[in-house]
Amino acid sequence: MTGSWDRAHTPNLTAANHTVESPATPRYNCIGWAAGSDVQWWWPTGRYYWPPNVAREETVDAFIRAYGTLGYVQCDNGAAEDGFEKIVIYGKAEAGHILPTHAARLLPNGRWTSKLGNFEDIEHSCPEDLNCPPYGKPVCYLKRREQNC
Repeated sequence: MTGSWDRAHTPNLTAANHTVESPATPRYNCIGWAAGSDVQWWWPTGRYYWPPNVAREETVDAFIRAYGTLGYVQCDNGAAEDGFEKIVIYGKAEAGHILPTHAARLLPNGRWTSKLGNFEDIEHSCPEDLNCPPYGKPVCYLKRREQNC
């Protein structure tokens, strides 16, 4: 896949606050990437992967439950905490509810990682870097105990 995302749609991303970390690929999306997968496109509708026994609906609650299958629970913020991994879910108001649009994962170095649709994944300084019309804004933070390999 060639090309890159339209930087005009992500005005808060600057040369100073993000780096591109991978080539573009349609193999996985931001929801799967936040879950730690670079082999599955996660989405509750269509023929995409979605965790078993989680409602296939585009709601923040369904996304919370999907990440809950991996041990994540809601928390107050995206600040780094010793011993925890964190995810942020983004959303925007649509048809009277918040539509989930994006997710990012906190890295051990204190920066965030996001997969931008079919395009690259990036490392960025904070969740607000992707506060933009396509993604909306951060609406929910989740955390789980660090997973030891």
